[in-house]
Amino acid sequence: MQVPSDVSLECPIEWLPAAGRPEQLILLLHGWCSSATDMAPLAQRLRLEFPQAAVLAPDAPNVDDKGRQRQWYSIADLDVSLDASTWPARVDSVLPMLQSWVRAQQQRLGVGPAATALGGFSQGAVLALSLALKEDGIAGRVLAFGGMLPKAPVAAPRHTTLHLFHGEDDKVFAAGALRRCFEQLGELQGDATIDLAEGIGHELHPVLIARAMHRLHSHIPLRTWQAALGAAQAAR
Repeated sequence: MQVPSDVSLECPIEWLPAAGRPEQLILLLHGWCSSATDMAPLAQRLRLEFPQAAVLAPDAPNVDDKGRQRQWYSIADLDVSLDASTWPARVDSVLPMLQSWVRAQQQRLGVGPAATALGGFSQGAVLALSLALKEDGIAGRVLAFGGMLPKAPVAAPRHTTLHLFHGEDDKVFAAGALRRCFEQLGELQGDATIDLAEGIGHELHPVLIARAMHRLHSHIPLRTWQAALGAAQAAR
């Protein structure tokens, strides 16, 4: 099903700074058979760490296959192996709508792409990663929890850092497949990090959230290093 690009998403979570304009924009996408409120633990931690950020979590536009919660795309008869064609097609059908929504929030809140972080869990992480590869630089960082790309990357973004957080015991997206994806991004000179936690399955676990905060505070993007090296070489 092709999702219209002009869909208006409801945002159960929209937290703005207590005073002043937002300096960062953090957009969080929930998983399958879930809702925006399930992203609250991550949203709360981000709000604590970045009080001048606007933190938004929308509900997906579709009722899930079980008719209970929400979904970004159907998983009925879905093969999530990297050589399957149905999974990328379903993801691609959602990206134009999501792309328009991200741009609209950036314009509405006055925050540029470089100061935008796009996060997601499971199906939301799949979309966040896929959107970063579709439009390089639509966000400065992606925080992908328990998700991976639906197909092997042929190019890596140059203006977006991809942070991958995953449980070693994840039964939905195998950790081994994520490692291969991470290695492929490295071969393409992409800026990516990976954190794998033992004894954790397919969940938005506090340990993974803590690692995300560490990455956000400590990781210097590759593009920043390259710019600094270029300036130093020019000076010499």
